[in-house]
Amino acid sequence: MSEVSENVGALANSVFANIANKWALLIIETLGTETLRFSQIKARMNGVSHKMLAQTLRNLERDGIVNRTPYATVPPRVDYCLTDAGRELQQTVHGICHWTRSHLDHIEAARQRFDSAGG
Repeated sequence: MSEVSENVGALANSVFANIANKWALLIIETLGTETLRFSQIKARMNGVSHKMLAQTLRNLERDGIVNRTPYATVPPRVDYCLTDAGRELQQTVHGICHWTRSHLDHIEAARQRFDSAGG
């Protein structure tokens, strides 16, 4: 494998790791077409810690999925929204969320069968 192919593969793996975790998926779904402040995102996402939300938003910003706009106000204000690439990704995330909701009964039944069989 060439060095270029290895670098592309490593970058793709890194990007996938940043977007294919529960907090990133939920942030992308939460932002949708809105522009929200950090506190608004946190309020809509049950269970995410301040540290994890900040870290995930930084990773998404670094990858060009989320745009961060700081304002020089007191108190400080920062808005977050999806970039064009983020909105395109949001369509895929929405599809995953829809699939999950549509198949919850099937998944629950499969888990019960698996667990009762000692899996």
